[in-house]
Amino acid sequence: MLIPGVDVWLNNPQRPHEASGTSGMKAAVNGVLNLSVLDGWWAEASDPEVGWAIDGVSDEADTEQLYRLLEEAGRPTFTDDRARWLTMMKASIARLSPQFSMHRAVIEYVERYYIPAHSSR
Repeated sequence: MLIPGVDVWLNNPQRPHEASGTSGMKAAVNGVLNLSVLDGWWAEASDPEVGWAIDGVSDEADTEQLYRLLEEAGRPTFTDDRARWLTMMKASIARLSPQFSMHRAVIEYVERYYIPAHSSR
């Protein structure tokens, strides 16, 4: 099911306190663009073609970058370049869905953790 009424997923926890980012992943595979700190899953997934990264080194830097990104990238793309916005939404779905799914997570956990743990008995 699509996430109704969401265009940008804003996620700005203090680093390194992002739990995992599953809500941002769910948003991304539904075409919602992420505007998030480089922590959790977004540190791995971030790409200018699917959203924006906040990469400051302090709360003040993150705040400044958040507002700058909203003013100079997010809002202008949404309001003035709908074709670009739609391209980014489609890229979010196409690129992030296969990489950030429970299917991938289960395989990775089995191969990296469960099988080695069982084999070491």
